[in-house]
Parts: sequence; C-alpha cells; structure tokens
Amino acid sequence: MIFASSGSSFCRYMSTAIGESSDKMELISDVADVLTDSTVQAMASQVPAVNEVAIAAADSFLPVKALQYFIDAVHTYTGLNWWASIALTTLLIRGATVPLLINQLKATSKLTIMRPHLEEIKQQMQDRAMDPTAVADGQKRMQKLFKEYGVSPFTPLKGLFIQGPVFISFFLAISNMAEKVPSFKSGGAYWFVDLTTPDPLYILPVLTGLTFLITVECNMQEGLEGNPIAGTMKNVSRGLAVLTVPFTMSFPKAIFCYWVTSNFFSLVYGLVLKNHGVKKILGLPEIPVQQPSTASKPAPFSVFSALKPPSAVTEEPTSLPVESSKVSDRKISSSSVISQRLRSLEKQVKGRKKNKKR
Repeated sequence: MIFASSGSSFCRYMSTAIGESSDKMELISDVADVLTDSTVQAMASQVPAVNEVAIAAADSFLPVKALQYFIDAVHTYTGLNWWASIALTTLLIRGATVPLLINQLKATSKLTIMRPHLEEIKQQMQDRAMDPTAVADGQKRMQKLFKEYGVSPFTPLKGLFIQGPVFISFFLAISNMAEKVPSFKSGGAYWFVDLTTPDPLYILPVLTGLTFLITVECNMQEGLEGNPIAGTMKNVSRGLAVLTVPFTMSFPKAIFCYWVTSNFFSLVYGLVLKNHGVKKILGLPEIPVQQPSTASKPAPFSVFSALKPPSAVTEEPTSLPVESSKVSDRKISSSSVISQRLRSLEKQVKGRKKNKKR
C-alpha cells in the first residue's frame, strides 16, 4: 500500500510537471520560430546578392571573373547602388593604369623628338638612290637612335595594349552581370533605374559619343605634336565618336556607367597633363614647336617602311619645288648650249668671209 500510494503520488507529480513543461516548451518553440525567421530574413537579404554574382561569374574568363567580384566587393562594402559601384570601380582601375600611361606618353614624346633625325637619315638614303649599302648603313643608324632614346617603332601602340584589355574586360563583365544579376533591374537612378535594358531616350549613347569627341579634340595630339600620323588618328577618332551613337543604342545602360565615367577620366587626365608644371613634375620631355617654312619638305617619315629591306632600287619623286628647280636648271643649260652653238656658227661665218676676201 505504501508503494502504491507512493506510486500514485509520483504519477500525479509527473503529470503536473509535464503540463507545466509543455507550456514552457511551447513558449520556447515560439521564440525559436521568431529567431529562425529573423535569421533567415537577414541571411536572405545578403545571400542572393552573393549568389547572383557567383552565378554570373561562373562561366567567365579569369580577368572578367575577377573584375565582376571586384565590382561586387565595392557594391557590398560601400553600400552604393550598382551604377555608382561600376563608376567607382572604373575610377579605381583607370587610376591604377595612370603610371603606365605616363610611361607610354614619355616614350611617344621621345619618338616625336627623334623623328627629324630619322627623316634626315631617310633623306640621305634617298639621295644615294636607295643603294643597298646606304640602306643598310641607314638602318644601323636608326637602330642606334632607337636604343639611344629607349623607344621602339611600336611605342605609339602601347596605349592600345594598356587600355584595350581594360575596356574589353569591363564590357564583358558588365554585359554578363546585366544579363544574369536580377538586382541590376533596380540598380540605377534617375531615368536609368533598370540597368539591363537600353536607354529609350538615347541620352547615354549621345553622352558617350560627345564626351569621346571632346576628349579627341582636346587631348588626341598629346605627345604627337608635329607628327603627320596624329592628324590621321584624330580624323579616324572623330568618325568613331560619331558612329558611337548608332552602334551603342542597343547596349544595356549598365555599360554606359563604365563608358561615360572612363571618357570623363580620359578628358580630365589629358587636360591635367597639358599643364607645364605637371609635365616638369612627371618628367615629361618638352617637344619643340616646329616653325612652318617655305623650304622643300621630304615625304612623311614612316619608321616601318624605313626599316624594311629594299625590294627594288627605285628613286622616289621629290616635292614640287625641287622638280621646278630641276626644270629651270634644264632650261638654263639648254639655252647656254644654244648660245654656244650660235657663237661657233658666227665664228665660222666670219672665217669664211675673211677667206673669200683673200
């Protein structure tokens, strides 16, 4: 009986404890649900952005993938919208390439300074009728000049090798992100909120072409003063600036966030380098201004054509003033010959008259 009563009391105690603990468990489960929901929401606000960029970068090349992650890092740590993150990334990367561009500008300026010496060597080769010995000697002197100034015939192309890969990487990275990152649909501002679609007002394509044209007009001949190639490059760049508008109308707005920012950077960079004080600080050589003269000028110098071995011995035509001087010399020589013949005939006639009188 004691065991039974103790057992019944034990059972009653357990039943009461179970009822109280069940209420506590329900309260704990409610708190856990709230914490879980808040945690999931907090994680959900962060995870999709990372997954979006990871999905977009999965099938990209290494430079493009690295650039996509860099844009995402700027977007994450600064809290800026996608358009501002792209613009800030553009400024950072273009700023990192400034030392390379300054080095290239130094080399281009040196090539422009040594250009008159190369033209003089080429003129001497032409005066010797492009004799193989003269051509070989001229090529050796040209190579010596290139080593002395520390440049090469491919110096003007360094700018393309620096800026070309940067432009292609940005273009591929942003195009891929505009296609595969859903948050780009609301990552813009003002009239270009959706970065995945073209600009229906064509403001961004026109702004891109206009900023590029202004940059060409202000900075295109920097380091190429007096070089006839500069005029050709400037005309070609003008045409490209005009064609930019129709060719980029179908591009997503995200690409223009990079393109317009890059054009503004190039414009400011060129205007700053026009200052003589900045040139002295950076060690850029001063290019002497060539005064226009009425004397005969040789044909435009081409480094590549001068370094090529001659295929045939041909004499290039000289300029019009030289030809006119040759024609005048020929006229003078022919008139002198005629006068000499007339004098000899007069002497013969006088001699015959004297013989007849005798």
